[in-house]
Amino acid sequence: MPLQKIALKPGVNRENTRYTNEGGYYESNLVRFRQGTPEKIGGWTQISPNTYTGLCRSLWNWTTLANANLIGVGTEAKFYISQATTTQSDNYYDITPIISSHILGTNPISTTGGSREVIVTDNTYHPYIGDYVIFSGMTPVTGITLNGQYQVTRLPSSTTYAVDAINAATSGTGVITAGGGSVAYAAYLLNVGNITTNTTTGWNTGTWGIGGWGGVGTTAINTGTKLWTQYNFGQNLLLGPKKGAMYMWNAATAPTLAAPTTVTISNGTPAVVTLTSNTTNPLGDGTAIMFETTEALPTPLQPFTVYYVKYTSPSTSNPFNLSLTSGGVAINTSSAGSGTHTISIRAIPVASLPGASDVPLTQNTLIVSDASKFTFVFGTNEYLSTTFNPMAIRWSDQESLTQWTPAITNQAGGLVLSHGSSIQAVLQARQEILVYTDAAVYSLQYLGAPYVWGSQILSDNISIVSQNAASYTNGVAYWMGQDKFYKYDGRVQTLRCDLRQFIYDDIDRTQFGQIFSSTNEGFNEVWWFYCTKNAPQLNGVPQIDRYVVYNYVEDAWYYGSMSRTAWLDSSLRPYPVAATYAQNLVYHENGVDDGTNSLPGTAMNAWITTSQFDIGDGHNFAFVWRMLPDLTFRGSTANTTPALTMQLQPLQNSGSGYNDPKSIGGTSLDATQSVVATNTYPLTADQLDKYNGQINIRVRGRQMSMRIESNQVGTQWQLGAPRIDIRPDGRRGG
Repeated sequence: MPLQKIALKPGVNRENTRYTNEGGYYESNLVRFRQGTPEKIGGWTQISPNTYTGLCRSLWNWTTLANANLIGVGTEAKFYISQATTTQSDNYYDITPIISSHILGTNPISTTGGSREVIVTDNTYHPYIGDYVIFSGMTPVTGITLNGQYQVTRLPSSTTYAVDAINAATSGTGVITAGGGSVAYAAYLLNVGNITTNTTTGWNTGTWGIGGWGGVGTTAINTGTKLWTQYNFGQNLLLGPKKGAMYMWNAATAPTLAAPTTVTISNGTPAVVTLTSNTTNPLGDGTAIMFETTEALPTPLQPFTVYYVKYTSPSTSNPFNLSLTSGGVAINTSSAGSGTHTISIRAIPVASLPGASDVPLTQNTLIVSDASKFTFVFGTNEYLSTTFNPMAIRWSDQESLTQWTPAITNQAGGLVLSHGSSIQAVLQARQEILVYTDAAVYSLQYLGAPYVWGSQILSDNISIVSQNAASYTNGVAYWMGQDKFYKYDGRVQTLRCDLRQFIYDDIDRTQFGQIFSSTNEGFNEVWWFYCTKNAPQLNGVPQIDRYVVYNYVEDAWYYGSMSRTAWLDSSLRPYPVAATYAQNLVYHENGVDDGTNSLPGTAMNAWITTSQFDIGDGHNFAFVWRMLPDLTFRGSTANTTPALTMQLQPLQNSGSGYNDPKSIGGTSLDATQSVVATNTYPLTADQLDKYNGQINIRVRGRQMSMRIESNQVGTQWQLGAPRIDIRPDGRRGG
């Protein structure tokens, strides 16, 4: 018989049996399709050895007017700004908003000799276990200096909480000592949320903000979730947690994140603030700022309270006075303060910005429109109401973060959608904003005055699994529903999926909220990450452990195992950025190995298995005695010869199972053979297309499948169309 070419159609299909999908592929891992043939996907490398606290669920990339390349990183614990450097070693700068800041009272802490635990009394605010607090102005007590940031470890009573100091109290063992002084301040970071999300939808579901924003908590642990949304407004960043307030991070107040701007504040009538670093970066009149200090600010100034820059002359940039309201009376001080003072780089509430008017109290998600630069919030309180409405949409005046009061002189406004019980997700499209409820998808389009923005229902009786389950690329929106995939290219359609049954039979439906989607534009791909039913757990919560990819150019699906918590495909960075469970960011499609934790990386176990196909005509048994590979190792970087394994798996007929031993009749030989490049490292481009051109094997059957696998550092490959040499071997098994 002549050589039989194994040329298969692109994509992995598991919607039917292995034999029904003859001519295709059935299983995959870390493999994609390009130009119709499978290849190992690119590797990933650390952007930085630095890590952040929590699991990242939100990423956003933008540049400032000073060309700083920044990524917003939102976790359930904190919010960070990651800044690229010339060495591509980003640092993570904590800009988590402050939820409450106030003086604690005289001697608010107590220590016990020999113990690191410090008990703090606060009659104003009660945090949750795990929340973060920043102390300043504390005087040392029994060898402990508490100024700095700490995490709440337990709640002894409704007015006290505990933190662990760096060192133990030096007073006698068991002796309780009170202290802290009379100017001790506590600033509480936005509550820490849960690492997962609940899947309940509808009116007033979820428990974020138990006890009220800034109120006294009623439970020891915050059971709410924290999903951030973020979008740049000019060079500044707009951000907010789900069911939380909106905050703004002002890039102008933090020109150098690694070294916050230091100031001196002279005691006087009024107090005078002088920039002592970053003096070439003037702050505009009325700029909202906060201060941090290593000890104590001049009385009555308080750390993390919003103040406003006030100039005696509009042309003056340094020094300046302070006021409690934008354009208000200059503040007088009565003491000099102590320690080093800096302008805080933390985000501040939009409601505290100059000119803020009727800013929404809470929101589920936010966006800044490409059309005419409106700020939108979805799931919020309606105008003149304090009640949260999960179907309400509001937008600010054009090119404004702060003006939310509708008037004949502006374009601020809002509307309430009717189909569904809550807005689930929002997606910026080419000339519209797509809004997904739990029952329908709407299009928001700019109409101009007097209606400004109008809504049109695109499709009813659809679903979306999570806030982050939709992506937009190449003029088409793709999203994952609760039982199938969809696309919108001018009309809403079901997206044909060759893995639908495989995905939804093994997905953990209690973890729909963790699902997220993004694009890999360089390879024409849309990715979704989700938890399987047997996913590994982190602190009792299932981890994301699988991805599925739709290639819209090849019209092909494939899948594999990978644990990520967020993904960002940005043209401002050289590669796609992803967040890992190692609490760092990595560049994907960079290198050919797994560089999550270190460089050089570890091997990626990439493989793909074909569906079952006939040997010859499939009527008689056939004997395969050799295989001629067709592949390339281009892209390999190994210090040893790159290699992969090709395996033929024969069977007598569909349902008989693979032969064991693999060769029936004659000598039993393993049909698994390695294919290696014919030259040693370093390999030229031409040498990477040279390999052992013939594999001698002995397998017998009517059908077979083929498996290609690599698990070696530095190896990259793309498969072509291998051929097998066959001779007839009768109709009956041996």
